[in-house]
Amino acid sequence: MATEDEFHAAAEGVKALPSDPGNDTKLQLYALYKQATEGDVQGKRPGFTNPVGRAKYDAWAAVQGTGSDDARDQYVALVQSLRA
Repeated sequence: MATEDEFHAAAEGVKALPSDPGNDTKLQLYALYKQATEGDVQGKRPGFTNPVGRAKYDAWAAVQGTGSDDARDQYVALVQSLRA
């Protein structure tokens, strides 16, 4: 299980990735980070005039129900795989 320190180090490590991981991976990172730090998504889904907000909402909603510890572990593992 990833510790809080490992999680925060991974979050900082995302900023130093050697290359852009792509939108799908960035959305997955966003969703796991939000799930780990805030829990399940809340509020209304943004409308079609806000495609970025809608994509973020959908990504976060896809991991709904995942515990914060599991989300933190998945986030750290994903960041580590991007560094390899």
